[in-house]
Amino acid sequence: MIVPRTSRREIMHKLRAKVESRTPILISSAGSGLVAKLLEKAGADCVNTFSGARLRANGMGTMSMLWPILDSNKQTLDYTEQDILPAMSGDAFVCACVNANDPLKDMVSLVERLKAMGVFSISNIGPSISYVDKDSEIYRVLTKSGITFQNEIDMLKMAKERDMVTIGLAFDEEDSLQLVEEAQPDIFCFHAGTTKGGLSGYDSGEVIEETAARTEVVNEKVRKLKDDVILIAHGAAMETPEDAQYILNQTTCHGIWTGSSTERIPIEKAVFQTAKQFADLRYENQKGGSA
Repeated sequence: MIVPRTSRREIMHKLRAKVESRTPILISSAGSGLVAKLLEKAGADCVNTFSGARLRANGMGTMSMLWPILDSNKQTLDYTEQDILPAMSGDAFVCACVNANDPLKDMVSLVERLKAMGVFSISNIGPSISYVDKDSEIYRVLTKSGITFQNEIDMLKMAKERDMVTIGLAFDEEDSLQLVEEAQPDIFCFHAGTTKGGLSGYDSGEVIEETAARTEVVNEKVRKLKDDVILIAHGAAMETPEDAQYILNQTTCHGIWTGSSTERIPIEKAVFQTAKQFADLRYENQKGGSA
């Protein structure tokens, strides 16, 4: 087979057209080819891949990717090439979420490999140092050893110079402003936190009104640094389509990024409910043979 190719110019043209027509952009994570195919068929503009999504597909939580149990970039590159790209028709583009702090991989080589396989968008979230609390001892140890947010920013800058569509993510206001000012990403997503719901979601107790308010505070400030940046919302209390609609109504976001909401949680519900119906079947008569 031949994987459909695209380009930075084509991707940005489609995204700008949606912004101008006031049609929300949908970015969604996929941990398997089947999910990617369904997301694209449903109308997702971008399917993103990263090791956390693959782990979710295996029943683990997203944060499992932070432990030294796998080579995050290898996982992302391999399943993007083998599972995701062959499953897609080209209506949606693929964004690879990579670990810019990988000490064993040159980011320039990694970007060129992604482009060679048909990926023309990249993000800094696979994983990001931002997952670690800044006031923690482990954060101080990591940054002292060279695992830094700056490496993620530098990767985004380099990728944009090589005609990749860049999607920058940050978890707090300080990192958001630094990333947008320095990396000038095409798309910025304020990561409000791990999505609640399902078997492995984390509920911080925050309600959708609070998620929307925190997101908009950051939106207003990053727009002053790059007035044409495309703004996307993600995470925390944004679990359902109704939650996402609230975000679109109450913020200046141009779209949303769904992970567990369109990947893990629907699978959990559908498979469990259907399997339970099969498991609950009983004989309605005794004509069946005995074992």
